[in-house]
Amino acid sequence: MATISLCMIVKNEADILHRCLVSVADLMDEIIIVDTGSTDGTKEAAAEFTDQIYDFEWQDDFAAARNFAFSKATMEYIYSADADEVVDYFNHKRFVDLKQALLPEIEIVQMLYVTPKLYNTTANFKKEYRPKLYKRLREFVWIDAVHETVRLDPVVYDSDIEILHLPRSLHAGRDFKLFRRVFERDGRLSAKLHAMYAKELFVSGSEDDFAAAADIFADTLKQAEASMDMQREAICVLCHAYRLAGETDRLFAMAFKLLPDAVCSELCFEVGSYFKDREDYAEAMQWFELAAYRTQAVIDARRGGRLPLEALGECCRRLAEEAQEQGQAQFYTEAAGNYEKEAGEWEA
Repeated sequence: MATISLCMIVKNEADILHRCLVSVADLMDEIIIVDTGSTDGTKEAAAEFTDQIYDFEWQDDFAAARNFAFSKATMEYIYSADADEVVDYFNHKRFVDLKQALLPEIEIVQMLYVTPKLYNTTANFKKEYRPKLYKRLREFVWIDAVHETVRLDPVVYDSDIEILHLPRSLHAGRDFKLFRRVFERDGRLSAKLHAMYAKELFVSGSEDDFAAAADIFADTLKQAEASMDMQREAICVLCHAYRLAGETDRLFAMAFKLLPDAVCSELCFEVGSYFKDREDYAEAMQWFELAAYRTQAVIDARRGGRLPLEALGECCRRLAEEAQEQGQAQFYTEAAGNYEKEAGEWEA
């Protein structure tokens, strides 16, 4: 049977840490808690389960804290968890089965990360595979009978275990500050952080958050090495920021950078929203239909589905109110109902 070290970094998690540890403690052979500056009872809560509690000075760097936690592990595998995660009864049984049957050649086990819609800040799905269990010491193996090479890619196993993510609150504000600090320190964001910043803005960002991010994404468009994906993310963020700020000329100048070759649902939704705000509902509908049916979302899946469908329903109801003929009003009313039904089905 495989042995597992649980490694966690925590800060002010006293009210939820017990819930997490109760759900996984008996699965673990070692529990390591790294505290990054708690001022509540987090350490006391952790002490109910382990005496391996370490202090780590926070450096605005989650990776540094996790590396420190991993350095304390001594078992065959390391399970990385956050305090707002829970393993329920059915998945606890799956975890037991995994631990008993885990083959030694497996280096990473992925588990399904399940975030309820209420707490969704960056993802565009209800479940996603995430690496959660790591072999502590990697063994290098030669492969291929001829022209042999050392296997560099890890052996990854996708399990059926589901980890329930139940945070106390959204943490977008904290993340936005960290994105800013990384940009100020390094002068740029990696492609991964750039995409995560854009996603989190569209899901959780306020008007002020978009305004504050504008200079970072404008800088992306000045970078010769920025990929097409990064440029498209930057343009979508800036278009939204400019529309919210009422800067129409800048909105359309930025939008035309993507039209027509790399048009996406986010951009079409933005232009449709502009015309909807101006009460030009017929024109708005054309853009919302492009967003919903003719293009793909690259940042926020909702802007390629539920949001433009809801907007189409609203536009149709507005047009029904303005219609001069009864038949025309009935047409728009029925169309509104169809769009709203589609929006509900998409959400489901």
